[in-house]
Amino acid sequence: MALVDVIMPQMGESIAEGTITKWYKKVGEKIGKDETLLEISTDKVDSEIPSPAAGVVAELLFPENETVNVHTVIARIQTDANATVAPAARVSEPQTSNLKPEPVRAKPETVVETRAVDKEDVSAGRFYSPLVLNIARTENVAMSELERIPGTGGNGRVTKNDILRYVQSKKGTSQPTYQPVSATVPQALVPKPTVPSAGVEIIKMDTMRKAIAEHMVRSVHTSAHVSSVTEADVSRIVAYRERHQASFQQREGFKLTYTPFFVEAVVRALKDYSWLNSSVEGDAIIVRKEINIGVAVALENGLIVPVVKHADSKNLVGLARAVNDLSNRARMKKLSPDEVQGGTFTITNPGIFGNLYGAPIINQPQVAILGVGAIKKRPVVIDRDDAIAIRSMVYISMSYDHRIIDGALGGMFLQRVVEYLENFDTNQAL
Repeated sequence: MALVDVIMPQMGESIAEGTITKWYKKVGEKIGKDETLLEISTDKVDSEIPSPAAGVVAELLFPENETVNVHTVIARIQTDANATVAPAARVSEPQTSNLKPEPVRAKPETVVETRAVDKEDVSAGRFYSPLVLNIARTENVAMSELERIPGTGGNGRVTKNDILRYVQSKKGTSQPTYQPVSATVPQALVPKPTVPSAGVEIIKMDTMRKAIAEHMVRSVHTSAHVSSVTEADVSRIVAYRERHQASFQQREGFKLTYTPFFVEAVVRALKDYSWLNSSVEGDAIIVRKEINIGVAVALENGLIVPVVKHADSKNLVGLARAVNDLSNRARMKKLSPDEVQGGTFTITNPGIFGNLYGAPIINQPQVAILGVGAIKKRPVVIDRDDAIAIRSMVYISMSYDHRIIDGALGGMFLQRVVEYLENFDTNQAL
């Protein structure tokens, strides 16, 4: 007989915590290995977490809707399935137990090295989320000050509000430097209905939507966003796909979409312009050797970005299989933590909803994101003889981090993607 710890997984390299949205088992109930124990939510993914062992649920250490640091013990499974454990109602408040949940320290690489906060100092102190460290860096809060701030989060963790209150008091002003996520417009202009009426519907953000909002606002605060838009003639790709669609679906069991073609073109362009496959840490540029492409997948209540690992080692069919598999499992909440982290470049597809193009927000800590618009037939001028022809055209937009990617480099990369799309080899086997 033994107790097996269930740990809050890290569902992305920039994710410091997750919210328990549902427990599927109560204390005292039996559970099988890999049977779903709980569901968690982060800004990257909602995911069902399986039990690491078969046995009986001995402890649930946090209630539903509680936000918990990654690597923290959240439950325990007694592996002797014949053991008798006093049944209890599903946990609604933290359990009192002489086995206290102890968070494991975050890995060193998750700590931001800055002028005011040093990696060496963090390793000896409490856990701090990347957002708290970013605020500390921006506001020149030294690590010695950070360690003295009373934390109101779980296990004494310093939250965003804690450090903002400290910065406020330090400056002697009632106006915080960072506004809450919801404060995207002046508060005086935001109507505040106090009594619901027939003409008003008030909807509370769910955990995933709040986390996405936090992540997106943090990205805008972090990167100097600039966008470029170009267009590509993808008539060759459209004809190739139409010619092979039926045989491909019969062989593979799923439809061939346009996404793998764009992933392939981006991968080839990243090999030519490696700075687009990088990240920024302090004043250092980290150029990634692996090419891992995140592909945005729309869900009913949000958006997640599963990652095609080692995309440069896959041919068109391999990319199609990977994109289809990740997209399907994303919608079924069956992605593993590893499949939503490690991305080096992201592709999103506003064109799937008929939009011509968009200006997407960079997926931190990456430095660029490509947006693919809707493919539309329209008359265009053929440069070589000034003839007008009907071609399948697509607008392609890209947002990039102007801290390290200038307009010239961003423009050259974007045009290289166009070049690979327009010169697609239609004689290759599929």
